[in-house]
Amino acid sequence: MLTHPQFDPVFFSIGPVAVRWYGLMYVVGFVAFVMLGKWRVRRGLGQGMTEAGVDDLLLYAVIGVILGGRLGYVLFYKPAYYLANPAEILQVWAGGMSFHGGFLGVLAAVTFFCWRRRLNWLATTDFIAPLVPLGLAAGRLGNFINGELPGRATSVPWGMWFPQVDTTPLARHPSQLYQFALEGVALFALLWWFSSRTRPAGAVSGLFLVGYGVLRFAAEFARQPDDFLGLLALGLTMGQWLSLPMMLSGVALLAFAYRAR
Repeated sequence: MLTHPQFDPVFFSIGPVAVRWYGLMYVVGFVAFVMLGKWRVRRGLGQGMTEAGVDDLLLYAVIGVILGGRLGYVLFYKPAYYLANPAEILQVWAGGMSFHGGFLGVLAAVTFFCWRRRLNWLATTDFIAPLVPLGLAAGRLGNFINGELPGRATSVPWGMWFPQVDTTPLARHPSQLYQFALEGVALFALLWWFSSRTRPAGAVSGLFLVGYGVLRFAAEFARQPDDFLGLLALGLTMGQWLSLPMMLSGVALLAFAYRAR
């Protein structure tokens, strides 16, 4: 059994100001978004986007991620608690973000961005989709550094004890690294390859929905369910139930894209 390295969650501090690894991972994700986006624009894969537009789009995306991620956590995971404690909804620093909520927040932000710029919505989401997975990978790496969101108990040789979670040694799946590899690296490689050629409008977005939904659904079998929720209907986790609509929407969007072509 391995033991979590027990990284210091603070990357560095200057006086009372502390920069944490998890926050730094958000910065890494946003920087990757801009650099990869501009690279694609310069190579004619911008779907009508400009390099300056990528910078502006990042601002909209950041707002969507933060607001959507927080509100998604509040509504999907702890609605009763936050209804009783509404003042804590804005306490993002206390933890609690949802990918699915952040995804919906980004969709809303992108919709507003396209309306303001008079851009085609599907072409813009096709441009964004390959830029997202590396940010997801950075986020999961931040989870691992913090020793949070570990996996279920296991007997596999690479099982890891997370002292932040269990006071006595217990081997768990390092599910954060599974998600880093699947939803981050593997999904990035798939979308980067698929979007390197001209595809029907909506096809890249549809593949992102299917790819993320399937990989997240699979990874959830190794991830420990939230203590306050446990397993839901059919023995599935909240993450799996929220991933099902993504998969179905992705299949529908792919069918629409190729049929429309």
